[in-house]
Amino acid sequence: MVKSQSLFPSRQKSHSMPSLAPFNSDDVYQPAEDTFLLLQVARAEALPKDIVLEIGCGSSYLTQELAPKVARLIATDINTHAVRAARARGIEVIRADLFQGIKGKFDLILFNPPYLPTQLEEKTGQWIDYALDGGESGRETIDLFIKDLAGHLRPGGRALLLISSLTGLVQVQETAAAAGLTAEMVAGERCFFEQLHVLCLRVAH
Repeated sequence: MVKSQSLFPSRQKSHSMPSLAPFNSDDVYQPAEDTFLLLQVARAEALPKDIVLEIGCGSSYLTQELAPKVARLIATDINTHAVRAARARGIEVIRADLFQGIKGKFDLILFNPPYLPTQLEEKTGQWIDYALDGGESGRETIDLFIKDLAGHLRPGGRALLLISSLTGLVQVQETAAAAGLTAEMVAGERCFFEQLHVLCLRVAH
């Protein structure tokens, strides 16, 4: 059965963090306008039968809110503090860099990526950079995500990707098209100096 299948190789599980290991909340991205917008769309999109993956769970707020509404939700983050925080809350989580070590396929994949264009002098050198630093274009992590996405979607699967007007909506859609995906804008919200967008990505037919 799908719910019992191993989505991650055993070698990846061996590197998991202890559930009660200490973490620094200052190094974990906290819920903000982008989190709430993605959650709003995810609630409308998710089905009770869905097997869901959230990449970059941060505070795990979205995971906690959505998990009761789907068959299974697995969270990941590259940030050790985020992983420890999620484990402390009883969330099924693994430390991973995007899709590295993930061999399963999912009905729904969620990602609130680092999307801010970031110059070298703006980097802090702290774990929180993983949540904010999108590289010079703001799309470095997004491009990597899109490149590997199709191989992790089940038939009829979809992904919800949050980006900013600072990231470049058209450029992200072009990257998706080059990877054989459609990228439909399904929600948007004005937030201070930027416009937030949620894209729904599917394998093109």
